[in-house]
Amino acid sequence: MKSIFFLQLSNFLSGAANAVVMITIPWLVLEVTDSAAFAGLVVALSSIPSLLIAPFGGVIIHRLGSRFVSATADLMSTASVVAIPILALTGRLTGFTILIFALIGAVFDPLGYTARKTMIQATAEKANFNVDRLNGIHEGLLGTSWVIGPAIGAWLIAIFGASNSFWIAGSLFILAALAIVFVSKPKRTELSVSAKQENQLSLGFRRIWSDKYLRVLLFSVLILAAIYLPTESVVLPAYFESVARPIDLGLVISVLAGGSTLSAFAYGWIISRISGRNLVRIAFIGAALGTLVMSFLPPLSVMLLAALLLGLSWGPFMPYLTSKIQMRFDPAEHPMIFSAQTAVFYAAPPLGMVIVGFAVEEFGVSTAYLGIGVVITIVAVIAVLSKTLRDN
Repeated sequence: MKSIFFLQLSNFLSGAANAVVMITIPWLVLEVTDSAAFAGLVVALSSIPSLLIAPFGGVIIHRLGSRFVSATADLMSTASVVAIPILALTGRLTGFTILIFALIGAVFDPLGYTARKTMIQATAEKANFNVDRLNGIHEGLLGTSWVIGPAIGAWLIAIFGASNSFWIAGSLFILAALAIVFVSKPKRTELSVSAKQENQLSLGFRRIWSDKYLRVLLFSVLILAAIYLPTESVVLPAYFESVARPIDLGLVISVLAGGSTLSAFAYGWIISRISGRNLVRIAFIGAALGTLVMSFLPPLSVMLLAALLLGLSWGPFMPYLTSKIQMRFDPAEHPMIFSAQTAVFYAAPPLGMVIVGFAVEEFGVSTAYLGIGVVITIVAVIAVLSKTLRDN
C-alpha cells in the first residue's frame, strides 16, 4: 500500500504543478509583453514539444525504467520553471525567454505522465489491490489536481506575483519526483521475441491499430476531443466574456471538472456493476446530451446541470480505457501503447482550436457552439451504434 500512496501522491503533485504553470505562464507573458497575441502564441507553441516527444516516450520508459523517467521528468520540469524567476531576478526575463523555457518544460510532461501510468498495474498487483479501482483513483486524483491547481496558481499570483509563483511550482515538481523514490521498483518485463524484432517507436500505434475495438474507440475519442476541448478554452470564455460573467464561466468549468473527477474516483465501483459496453454508451451519450444542451446557451442553472451530466458521464471513460489496454496487451508493451495513446490525445486539441476559433470568429459563438453540439451528437450516435463497440 505504501507504493500506491506514493505513486498517487506523485501523480497529484505533478498534475498540480503543471496546472499552476498552465495558468501562470500566459499571465506572466501578458505582464512582460502586454501582448495577448504573444500569450496565445506561447500557449499554442507549448503543445508542440509534447506532441513530438510522446511517440518516443514508450521506448525511453522501457529502456530506462518508469520510476527513473518519472522522477527525471519532474526534476527537469523543476529546472525549466525555476529558471523563470531566476531570470526575473537578474532582469533578463523577456517574452522570448519565457517561450523558450515553456517549450523546454513541455518536453517532459508526457514522459512523466506516461511513466506513472505504466506503474499502476504492477503497483496494484503487488499490493493485492483492485486494478480497476486504482485506475479510477489515478484519473480522479489527476483530475482533482487540475481543479485545484489553477486556483492555487491564481492565489500565488495575487500574493507573490507571477514570476515568484514558479518557485512553488518547482517545489511541487521536486516533491513529485521524491515521492516516486518510495514506490517499489516495478519488476522489469521483457518484450517478446517478435516484439523485439519490430520497430518499437511505432509498436504502440500498430498494437492499437490491430485491435479493432480500441481503434474504433480511440478514433471516436480523437474526434470528440478535437471538437469538444476547444469549447472550454475558446467557446465558453468567448461567450461569458461577451456577457461580462466571468464568475459564471468559473462555475461551469468547475462543475464540469468536479463531475468528471467524482465519477472517475467511482470507476472501480461502477465497472463492477455495469458492463464496459454500457459504460461506453453512457460516456458517449452523456457527452453528446450535455454538450448539445449547453450549445443552446441556456440559463446558468440549466447549463450547470448539463455540465454536471457531461462530467459525470465522461469521468469513468479514461480509467476504463486504461483498464482495457492493461487487459489486452503484454505489460512489457504498455509503455509504447500508453505513449501512442498520449500522442493521439495531444494531437487532437491543437487542430480543434484552430477550426473552432475560426468558426467562432466567422459565425459567432451561438452558431459555432450549436454546430459543435450537433457534430458531437452525430459522432456519439455513430460510435454507440457501431457493431465493434456493441459486441465488446
